[in-house]
Amino acid sequence: MKNTFKKLLLLGSAALFAAWSLPAGAEEKPGEIRFSYPGAGSGGRPLGTGSFLATAHIKGVLEQEFKADGIKVKWNFYPGAGPAVNESFANGLVDFAGHGDLPLIVGRSTGLKHKIILSYGRLGNTYFVVPSDSPAKTLADLKGKRIAVFKGTAGQLTLGRVLEKYGFTEKDFKVISMDTETAKAALATKDIEGYITTPFDLEARGIAKRLFEIPRDPKITSVGTIWVSEEFEKKYPQIVQRVVTALLKQAAWDSDEKNRDQLFKLWGQSGTSPYGDYVKSWDSYKLKERVNPRLDDYYVASIRKSIDEARRFKLIRRDVDINGWIEPKYQNAALKELKLENLWPEYDANGVPKS
Repeated sequence: MKNTFKKLLLLGSAALFAAWSLPAGAEEKPGEIRFSYPGAGSGGRPLGTGSFLATAHIKGVLEQEFKADGIKVKWNFYPGAGPAVNESFANGLVDFAGHGDLPLIVGRSTGLKHKIILSYGRLGNTYFVVPSDSPAKTLADLKGKRIAVFKGTAGQLTLGRVLEKYGFTEKDFKVISMDTETAKAALATKDIEGYITTPFDLEARGIAKRLFEIPRDPKITSVGTIWVSEEFEKKYPQIVQRVVTALLKQAAWDSDEKNRDQLFKLWGQSGTSPYGDYVKSWDSYKLKERVNPRLDDYYVASIRKSIDEARRFKLIRRDVDINGWIEPKYQNAALKELKLENLWPEYDANGVPKS
């Protein structure tokens, strides 16, 4: 009994000494940082696409940032997208992640505790495609027919907005869940009659054609989000700051027009969205319009709108309170440190750039 007490006393003293030995203002460092990406490349390959978060992974930005500290950066890619990231986080396996609006909100509504620290994309055109020989002329011609969406992802909210814009709901169609790769294959085999995706490669290969296109509508498109677990953020705020600063450096590179072609080639490596689709679908946008990390009025309004829609479309059962969820201090500090305060435009709640 005495030996056990002595061991406990020694362990407690060692822990106390370790805490005292940290320099003033310092904090413990994690052995590893676990990043989760809501998607994967073609065939489940560990590659992302379409965002500065994906570029940061491809270029090893965070690995370089923490190499001298001996901190490993572990990336996990989930073909199951946002819902799979939520499940992994619920099991205590995630420190940072990217998310579309719906899985972000669903996770929060079920009690997952994270803090929003960056946005990672917005705007863009919305394309609804049908098989190349489809006789459909309007969305009304597809009533009662099979259309696909990856349920539980941001795409489901986008589909809901598109259908509502034309006076329909999911109940007017046979909506089945498919990821992007599966849906594109199903268009080729005519197992589905419609899907929202970039059309250019599919059109070039004679697989699909555009039924309609919705250009630049902030009420249809949504924002991407990067978050950190509340537990990690409380324990390692200095590490969180370094992650945000490193990602904003990458976002600045992604926003530089001289890198446009190289950027699209990097993203095209995933195989889920070809290089040519990026060239054409981003043609009417400046990079910094869409590669925009700001947690501005548009970001906040977009998340609020998505929460309302998720309730209205019966995709969540409990409401989500946005108060205290968004933590802008890391972004603000990084923008100031990197002198990037004026790089990205701020948007008002309606998605209009502020003058």
